[in-house]
Amino acid sequence: MGRVHILILTASIGAGHTRAAEAIHAAIAARAGENVRISVVDFMARDVSVIHYLMKRVYLMMLRFVPNLYDVFFRFAGSAAGGGVVRSAFAWVMVRTMGRLIRSYRPDLVVATHPFPEGAAAAISRQLTARYGGDFLLAALLTDYALHRIWLSRGVDTYFVATEAMAAQMAELGIDRSLVHVTGIPIARAERHVNRAAAKERAGVPFELPALLLMGGGLGLGDIERTLCALETSQERLAVLVVAGHNAALAAHARTVASHSRHTIRVFSYTDEVHVLMRAADLLITKPGALTLSEAFAAGLPLLLHDPIPGPETENAVYATRRGSAVWLHPGEQIVPAVAEILANRLPAMRKAAHASAREEAADCAAQILMEMCRSKRGDRDGAKETV
Repeated sequence: MGRVHILILTASIGAGHTRAAEAIHAAIAARAGENVRISVVDFMARDVSVIHYLMKRVYLMMLRFVPNLYDVFFRFAGSAAGGGVVRSAFAWVMVRTMGRLIRSYRPDLVVATHPFPEGAAAAISRQLTARYGGDFLLAALLTDYALHRIWLSRGVDTYFVATEAMAAQMAELGIDRSLVHVTGIPIARAERHVNRAAAKERAGVPFELPALLLMGGGLGLGDIERTLCALETSQERLAVLVVAGHNAALAAHARTVASHSRHTIRVFSYTDEVHVLMRAADLLITKPGALTLSEAFAAGLPLLLHDPIPGPETENAVYATRRGSAVWLHPGEQIVPAVAEILANRLPAMRKAAHASAREEAADCAAQILMEMCRSKRGDRDGAKETV
């Protein structure tokens, strides 16, 4: 097999799509030789496209200030009538940038962890190959626990999904079942099996205290400030680990609370040690991002879910709750009684359910299939050259 170039396209809209891209990158790199080159590009970065970057800013503002409007958009884009319209509109806006990336990188395989680059790559793959030069295979890696029609583009050669139910739904919608691989959602391999005692020591968690981990994704969303305030009324003394992500204001607020709290509170900004913190904790309080759920499943960590982003995170919350690994705190319900009930009565069963939901091998399984696709493509190309 000649030299192969794999282009992984992600979108820095939250951290989940990027973490999935990083996990796939690492898994491919671990099994690839020197004849495989891997590039990872943030399709929504300012230096890739100012228009894409502005679209991302609008999206994030909508999530923060008018989430119900995003819910309307999500539902329309997922409908039979709206899916094709939205998909085509975004592809039309983004296809020029995608063409530039294809010309520049000339990939044999494109892997997309977000529907925006996936749709634009699919448009080029099926219509504009001759114009932009070179042919490539396209793989879509879905990063939620429920299917959304915006992912279903003609021109995609293979899909990776989280559940058998998603694969069955895709088949019902006309996607060839042989193109769909149920691998789970890829997560990083780093120290996945670090033991609980070592994790508590590294995280600075007193062994005698129940440990809560508070996360809101890479952007530190989910009103963690309100959760911290509520936990101050807990009768039981707690260890609280706060991951603020890129939210500097949240980190500053949490440190202020920690300075006078009766609980032991440790505050982290964006960190690569989430896998350690998850193994140090007894309960994760978070919004239900799919990568966060997947990492918690791998750690056997029960979840208390709140404030899902309307649309995909609501579906993720439904999935985790039905699996028995999570409790979903709905508006109006009090967090402190829910925490007390889980810590006192539900942890063993929820830990077991979380472990049963884990797909730690997802990145390795996807990487193996992707490398086989590359070998097949190169073999076909080399055979064609010999024939000529």
